Amino acid sequence: MLFTSYGFLGFLAALFLLYYTLPGRCQWILLLAASYVFYFAAGPVFLLYILASTVTTWFAARRIGDNLTRQRAYLKEHAEQLDRGAKKAYKKGEERIRRRWAAACLLLNLGVLAVVKYTNFAISNINGVLSLFGGEGLPPVNLILPLGISFYTFQAVGYLIDVYRGTVPAERNLPRFALFISFFPLLIQGPISRWGDLSRTLYQAHDFDGKRFSFGLQRMLWGYFKKMVVADRVLAAVMTIVGGPDAYRGAYILAGMVFYTLQLYADFTGGIDITIGVAEALGIKVQENFIRPYFSKSLKEYWRRWHVSMSGWFRDYLFYPVSTSKGMQGVTRFAKARLGEKAGRRLPVYLSTFVVWFATGVWHGASWNFIVWGLANWAVLMISEELEPLYARFHRRYAVKRKLWYRLFQVGRLFLLVCILNLFDCYPSLSLTFGAFASIFTAGNWEILWDGSLLALGLSALDYGVLACGAALMLLVSLSQRSGSVREKIAQKPYAVRFAVWYGLFLSVLLMGIYGVGYDASQFIYNQF
Repeated sequence: MLFTSYGFLGFLAALFLLYYTLPGRCQWILLLAASYVFYFAAGPVFLLYILASTVTTWFAARRIGDNLTRQRAYLKEHAEQLDRGAKKAYKKGEERIRRRWAAACLLLNLGVLAVVKYTNFAISNINGVLSLFGGEGLPPVNLILPLGISFYTFQAVGYLIDVYRGTVPAERNLPRFALFISFFPLLIQGPISRWGDLSRTLYQAHDFDGKRFSFGLQRMLWGYFKKMVVADRVLAAVMTIVGGPDAYRGAYILAGMVFYTLQLYADFTGGIDITIGVAEALGIKVQENFIRPYFSKSLKEYWRRWHVSMSGWFRDYLFYPVSTSKGMQGVTRFAKARLGEKAGRRLPVYLSTFVVWFATGVWHGASWNFIVWGLANWAVLMISEELEPLYARFHRRYAVKRKLWYRLFQVGRLFLLVCILNLFDCYPSLSLTFGAFASIFTAGNWEILWDGSLLALGLSALDYGVLACGAALMLLVSLSQRSGSVREKIAQKPYAVRFAVWYGLFLSVLLMGIYGVGYDASQFIYNQF
């Protein structure tokens, strides 16, 4: 049930009607039922995976939470009888029990994710090694990849670790926890929510609030505009360029990089806008996942603004545990002793960051392209970190940091860097990716950028005009967001202005949205949602 399907809109209409008709204490139960209906529509067998993840995580977290409760009660009751050594020994024993529960649950859930997502990738690499020695390759395995398994698995893992750390209490009600894992707007592309954030509003009773409901629908409409008018339109040009690596080289690759970056931004943020809008219409708060990422001036800042929930997850649940682990402490001591104090401080950070970016690449997809993409991000970030003293000396000597032209240069530089890194998303192999990038400097066909050749990529002059207007509108909205909510600003305008803005956006989606690959403009109305 895609967000852009008729079925989803009908599903939402029925849900909204029932949600605000039922008593408040029953609303979360309706959401649980709706979430499982949504997931069942994607594939009945998928339910087995999400149910297994839900039950095992809930059960393990309960055991961990109960253990923590017993430990506190025991220490309080025997505070006078136990000396410091006895308390420490007791805590250590109880922590060992909790660690076993956490490890078993993590192994199970991450193991399932690894098997369904990476088995064939592992087989292909094994076959590559076997072929070097003349061995017979292994056949691929036909495994089902459940909808949203990466997102709900990471959400479950984050919850379990938070319970293990004692930062959130274990939820004792299984159906309530099941809703946290399966809340349908989050299943397709996140955000990866934390229990401490999402649970604050997920189970509350929500009376109908006209303004909040209207704001939710407006956010959804903006998401549909970005997805259907911009992302799905530029997709035709991206597919043409990427689908013909021999025919489209040089300047075509440069154009394709920009097109794909525009598509990715409009598609991903558009989907998140729909997700947040649906939740807002239901009275549920979901964290923002993008904070104007292309206003960033460095890759480090970009990753604080892009896919915020994913970046935060890897920081809190992978980087910090790895960087503070006993093994990394040993690396620190070794590096300080052999390489000096400076290297001793930096090497563990760089190694921990390497682990994070390797895992980030693997999480994005079962492909060496994604792994190299992750390591390329790591390399740029680490080189930038090493060059920080040089940057500082430059800015002390030349007072350009606050100059508008220099800030625009930084933003443009970051955008170009991200475009280059995005090439790894486009092509199916590293050889094609590096070959395409190298051709930018060797093909010498720059004239295609102005001689009309770009009109042969599946987009007409009108399509390019729509894309230009759509990109300009997204830029204007992002600029306006720096001083507050755009919806709040529009809500303060006279009725005629508000109507013109939102009805105009609705008509844009209706008349200019792409409703299927291969349809021409005359068929858009026929396929309207």
